[in-house]
Amino acid sequence: MELMGQYLGAGLACIGMAGAAIGVGNVAGNYLSGALRNPSAAASQTATLFIGMAFAEALGIFSFLVALLLLFAV
Repeated sequence: MELMGQYLGAGLACIGMAGAAIGVGNVAGNYLSGALRNPSAAASQTATLFIGMAFAEALGIFSFLVALLLLFAV
């Protein structure tokens, strides 16, 4: 029963990784949309793109770490 709870908790914690993937796709898609509308301003917004993607990926990594802790921490 305890093992089932660990697996269930880890699976639920992995939902955050799906949210991070959606967030990165959203950031990149909005950047591409804006770059196609105004190509001259796209170069100045590249740093903002990478910062936004890093923040979104950090949340996915945190949820992965929580899942690992739920699986292997005793």
